Amino acid sequence: MARIKYYYDTESCKYERVKVSTWDIILNALGFLSLSVMLSVGMFIVYNKYFKSPVVAQLEKENEELAYYYERLQDEMADASQMLTSLQERDDNVYRVIFEAEPIPSSIRNAGVGGTDRYKEVSEKGLEREDLLLEAYTKIDKLKKQMYIQTKSYDELIEMASNKEAFFASLPAIQPVSNKELKRFSSGFGYRTDPILKTRKMHWGVDFSAPKGTPIYTTGDGVVSRVHSSFGGYGKQIEIDHGYGYVTKYAHMSKFNVEKGQKVKRGECIGYVGDSGKSTAPHLHYEVSKDGKKINPVHFFYKDLNAAEYEEILRLAAIENQALGSY
Repeated sequence: MARIKYYYDTESCKYERVKVSTWDIILNALGFLSLSVMLSVGMFIVYNKYFKSPVVAQLEKENEELAYYYERLQDEMADASQMLTSLQERDDNVYRVIFEAEPIPSSIRNAGVGGTDRYKEVSEKGLEREDLLLEAYTKIDKLKKQMYIQTKSYDELIEMASNKEAFFASLPAIQPVSNKELKRFSSGFGYRTDPILKTRKMHWGVDFSAPKGTPIYTTGDGVVSRVHSSFGGYGKQIEIDHGYGYVTKYAHMSKFNVEKGQKVKRGECIGYVGDSGKSTAPHLHYEVSKDGKKINPVHFFYKDLNAAEYEEILRLAAIENQALGSY
């Protein structure tokens, strides 16, 4: 109950009861309410400034955790990218060199993912830091594409490895005539004196002096692509396509032992030494071509020679003497 208040009336010399009007009550109530509201707002402001609500505290904790894991994700992507770069370098500079394959162009490895609407779902959400998400998505998509290209490269390398046995069998890796004591090697690859013109000319193969009728052997597996006879130049000659860009030529022969289109194996007799064409003595002129370019045959004489014998062949090939045939 509200306390009853009195006041002393000097005229009546009595205590009279204080009469409170309705307006007084209303004004007092409003004042009390106003003061309460002001105090509440002030306390709310002070509390929010110095104390965090459970919801805000939880959100800030989640943001800190998200920032931590985002940094971890960035580090993981950087490590994955570095590892992939290492694999790409090993692929181009080791594996593809071994298998004589062209490296994958950087324009293909580093191509963009493309597509303006690729991340439309993220951009439409209107997130405050959507740039972080878009950056992460772009890096991940680029890594995925580079990994796909690398896996396709490994598929290609596996296929090349499975064919490597056939590749090694096809290489022109032995001498075309029996030459155990290395005495039949008479002229090497390079500039030599022409036996007829007596001028210095490029000698595009190597010469093996041997008696007429000495067997000539194919130096690698392949297919006979040309069997030809002429009165000048190379005379009786055979060309064998070994695949993989390799072609060998055998010239100044006396007799053929194979036909065009015939498949041959390394070490198989394909004909016999002679002195047909522009030849000054019975010998075999032997050439090796790779992708249409003539190269030094002695670099392939490793299958039937030891290290010392190979060094001797290199020494003999370096002597600038006179060739046994003119072309």
